[in-house]
Amino acid sequence: MLDENQLVWRCRRGVRELDVIFGRFLKDQYASLEQTQQIDFQRLLEIQDPTIMDWLFAKAEPEDQGLADIIVRLRTLSGLSNS
Repeated sequence: MLDENQLVWRCRRGVRELDVIFGRFLKDQYASLEQTQQIDFQRLLEIQDPTIMDWLFAKAEPEDQGLADIIVRLRTLSGLSNS
């Protein structure tokens, strides 16, 4: 598991939109996640930015259910979901 400083650093991306989305998620929701969900978020941070952007904008969906659940949370928090 990454510590808080490592998480903040990993949330800094090359794409401003991801910086904002990940930063807000880390600040507002990360601490309240179950440990398995925190691990899923940390695994998401290992994925390349273009793939994450495709997932966030529903151009593709992750096959991994844990990552898919985190993407749904990120979409909802960012107002990107249709629901």
